[in-house]
Amino acid sequence: MKPYRDLILSRTERKPPALEALLASEGLPGLRGDHDLNPPEGNVWVEPEDRGSLRPAAVLVGVIEHAHGPHVLLTRRADHLGSHSGQVAFPGGKIEPGESPAEAAIREAEEEVGLDPAHVEVAGYLDAYETGTGFRILPVVGFVRPGFTLTISPDEVAEAFEVPFDFLMDPGNHERHHAMWRGKRREYYAMPYNGHYIWGATAGMLKNMYDRLYGA
Repeated sequence: MKPYRDLILSRTERKPPALEALLASEGLPGLRGDHDLNPPEGNVWVEPEDRGSLRPAAVLVGVIEHAHGPHVLLTRRADHLGSHSGQVAFPGGKIEPGESPAEAAIREAEEEVGLDPAHVEVAGYLDAYETGTGFRILPVVGFVRPGFTLTISPDEVAEAFEVPFDFLMDPGNHERHHAMWRGKRREYYAMPYNGHYIWGATAGMLKNMYDRLYGA
């Protein structure tokens, strides 16, 4: 078995948490988030106006299994979107009623970039990631078989691109940046690559993937 496959299959969760557990205010094991680099005040990270309505979401961390080495599929969100416009993101979105996280992530990948679900093999789940804007995101890791053709949805995505898995899993590329947000200094991970600024929640989830696969 290829080393990255063995690591992903052995060090990610086999089953996703139940929706109730994903949205629980306390006790979700391994919960990661924007708070990793920004200690919460009063043990509350999500802004008070967002705390009462945590929303479940799922993203596809698609590991494309090229013969020359694995790459990860990422997108740049459309510039006209009302939130997070122009930012680098995994394909993904809200978990609809009756959907599993894997179904939501794969559906969103098909809607956003035209990735055929037949090319995706669900491998496992990373720790849930909480954003300061009230989302609990479950990253779904999937092995993606090459040979697909993407069709970008311009309503949601400006472009799709690939980044070498080895680059993203190199701690030397896990930079710490900061910015002012809602009047407070916030630190975040960033992994600039070939003109693309991978940062925030996307970089945070990739850092979690590194921790799960290669950490102690």
